[in-house]
Amino acid sequence: MEPTLRARLRAGDPDAFGVLFDQYTHAVYNLGFRLTGNWSAAEEVVSVTFLEAWRLRNRIGPGDEPLRPWLLGIAVNVSRNLTRASRRHQAALSRLAPPSPVPDFAEELAGRLDDQARLREAGKALDALRHGEREVIALCIWSELNYAAAASALGVPVGTVRSRLSRARRKLRKLVPAGREAASGREQVRGDRETAARPVPGGPAGTGGNR
Repeated sequence: MEPTLRARLRAGDPDAFGVLFDQYTHAVYNLGFRLTGNWSAAEEVVSVTFLEAWRLRNRIGPGDEPLRPWLLGIAVNVSRNLTRASRRHQAALSRLAPPSPVPDFAEELAGRLDDQARLREAGKALDALRHGEREVIALCIWSELNYAAAASALGVPVGTVRSRLSRARRKLRKLVPAGREAASGREQVRGDRETAARPVPGGPAGTGGNR
């Protein structure tokens, strides 16, 4: 039962955090991948998010609301911080002399190449959005949170979520080719894939939906 799990989490029960990880690791990984666009960064988002959840366990209040919005809210902040750190790192590397070229003989699988091409296409469109707009797309469209849950995850009013999502959709309609819009003209989308592009190694098979 969720209230019992909440009490165990607040008490620092390691087994309860194992349950939390099993339930939401895929959802956190998918969100991290979609916000960072990087496999290894998404794995780091998972690790840091659950470490932060442990550190912030005393903030879990009583009640029977799902813990998914709270956890995804942490994941949004972690992804934001990792993205900023990555940009600073890339800026520092750009000031260094380029290394000598090394031939790369590795062959990429066709599915991985297709994933990368789709990611580049999506990334170009999402780069035109503000941080807050990208986050509501990730939470409401990809992670399938409703407006109230997304507002709780981000710590903003429901009206802010609605307005950001509306602005993001208007921008994406201009940037994404016809027939490829994430929202398909609906207010909220159901039926998110189980994983963004690949499963978390050793993770459970089905944790993509709301709980």
